[in-house]
Amino acid sequence: MLLAFHKPYGVLSQFTPEPGSRWRCLADFGLPPRVYPLGRLDADSEGLLLLSDEPGLNSRLLDPQHGHRREYWVQVERVPDSASLRRLAQGGLRVGDFVTRPCQVRLLDEPPSLPVRTPPVRFRKSVPDAWLSLELTEGKNRQVRRMTAAIGHPTLRLVRVRIGDLVLGDLAPGQRRELDASGRAAVFR
Repeated sequence: MLLAFHKPYGVLSQFTPEPGSRWRCLADFGLPPRVYPLGRLDADSEGLLLLSDEPGLNSRLLDPQHGHRREYWVQVERVPDSASLRRLAQGGLRVGDFVTRPCQVRLLDEPPSLPVRTPPVRFRKSVPDAWLSLELTEGKNRQVRRMTAAIGHPTLRLVRVRIGDLVLGDLAPGQRRELDASGRAAVFR
């Protein structure tokens, strides 16, 4: 079984709650028994999370040597200039204990059509924001947030919209769909 799940903001990518945590966990969503998340999204990130009960899918999908692209839509403080976007794209940013690989980045012309986040992202009249699309083949801990902070544009909202050829589409937060053989094939191209 392979499921696409729209992980809402404030949900841990695990089934067991953290003691004393304010965050919900996957057990709150009535997911089928024996599935586990393939990869992670931080509690304050949203979007496409794959779950499976099939051993081996995790490494086939998420290991950087297989090169499955993951696309994120990222709302950042202020509008990055072209030099900042080039710094993101060329790789080589030192973020913590690793150096980023090259990625694809583009400034989105319009804010994407996404469900309203609860709680909403803070709005500041005096500080504009912008939306970026980042496509990575690696996924270190809080990598996208650390990358945008490294170029001086902190992340306000982060939504994973694609893994391989599988897109989040119109799947509502907290909802899931089972992927049939064609969906599985699309992911592993």
